[in-house]
Amino acid sequence: MKIPQKPPKTAKMFQSHHDLKRLYELMQHPKGQLDDRRYLHWDKIRRCSPPDGLTHKEWWYLLEMGRRRDAAKLDLHDRTGETFWFGMPEAIHEALHKIDLGAGGRIEFPEPITNPDTRDRYVVSSLIEEAITSSQLEGAATTREVAKEMIRQGRKPRDKSEQMILNNYRTMKRIREFQNQPLTPELVFSLHRLVTEKTLDNKDAAGRFRLPDEEVHVVSGEGEIYHQPPPAEELETRLKKMCNFANGVTPESFVHPALRAIILHFWLAYDHPFVDGNGRTARALFYWSMLRSGYWLFEFVSISSVLKESPVQYERSFLYTETDGNDLTYFILDEIRVIQKAMDRLIAYLERKAKETRQAEAHLKILRDVNHRQSALLQHALKHPGYRYSIASHQRSHQVAYQTARTDLLSLVDQALLTQSKVGKTLYFFPVADLQERLLQHR
Repeated sequence: MKIPQKPPKTAKMFQSHHDLKRLYELMQHPKGQLDDRRYLHWDKIRRCSPPDGLTHKEWWYLLEMGRRRDAAKLDLHDRTGETFWFGMPEAIHEALHKIDLGAGGRIEFPEPITNPDTRDRYVVSSLIEEAITSSQLEGAATTREVAKEMIRQGRKPRDKSEQMILNNYRTMKRIREFQNQPLTPELVFSLHRLVTEKTLDNKDAAGRFRLPDEEVHVVSGEGEIYHQPPPAEELETRLKKMCNFANGVTPESFVHPALRAIILHFWLAYDHPFVDGNGRTARALFYWSMLRSGYWLFEFVSISSVLKESPVQYERSFLYTETDGNDLTYFILDEIRVIQKAMDRLIAYLERKAKETRQAEAHLKILRDVNHRQSALLQHALKHPGYRYSIASHQRSHQVAYQTARTDLLSLVDQALLTQSKVGKTLYFFPVADLQERLLQHR
């Protein structure tokens, strides 16, 4: 991906008497022709046909004026001291309203996540999904099934990729625990230590700022520098400013809480305060901010799974912001797209799983003999006949006590639906070979 072309400088476009006359004419231009709903970057604008009577540069000048008119500034600056800012086009207002309705309320959500008896299973599945895809965005290479098996079975990671995924899973669980705490530099360092444990070439780099002699750049696959973060000497001050923003201390004007979470994601990624693990830490802070603001649905939403599908679009949103005078609106709009897609995907998934559960329950007629945890395990076993379960994996999957998990599994053994076998010191449980036929007998 090439770095987008920077927009032309418009400040000196109208200096002569003739230019001022043209400027007056532009001010009379019908604004209805300047459709800015797509919020295109100059790199796109220059390839489009301008509205009648305008050159590309004049078109850009009018768009830029409109965008900056009601812009909000942040206490975030680039390497040259220029301020980051963002606008509020209609698309953002509309999207934030939908997020409010969809992620903070409890109306018309599928029963599995509003039912206290089943929601923990979906929380765990979502935590695993986010852990896997967030790690894959940073280069982790392992299959989803292997990663899920590692987490559910509680085995030790075999390589760096698996360690990254396990770290992310633990981090996401920790975020749920301190979502109501204010953000501090110490908490940011703690998150970074969690996501980078046993994955850094230099173990001492975990939980601390990068040093002046540790140059960090964001580069393309071809080695082209996309982003050069601020100097290490500025990081302490910048992190304090970021925490003030995250906690609502700055700015004095209202910033929508979902918007604040999005900007926080960008802020840490831009500052790149660590030698490695910046992207994972930034996404973790996004989740912390969303949950702290009451968007409970984000216990289940995985934004990384969407980002992984379009990494170039994700990277381009950063580049658009940096090449167009620090206009954060590009990043905000793309992150909103990701959030909406992730939320839609979650609802579709839950509705599908709820339908599958209803069909299985109607077909197998086993509700009188097993509880919802056992039912989930049996449905999983039908699709994965060679899978092995342990008391610990069942406990982790459903967030229940050890004794509860043990009772669940031994009860299924008593019903001849599972067999048990000891491997080393661990007791494992396996689906019987004719599981489907035996389940049908429970009618």
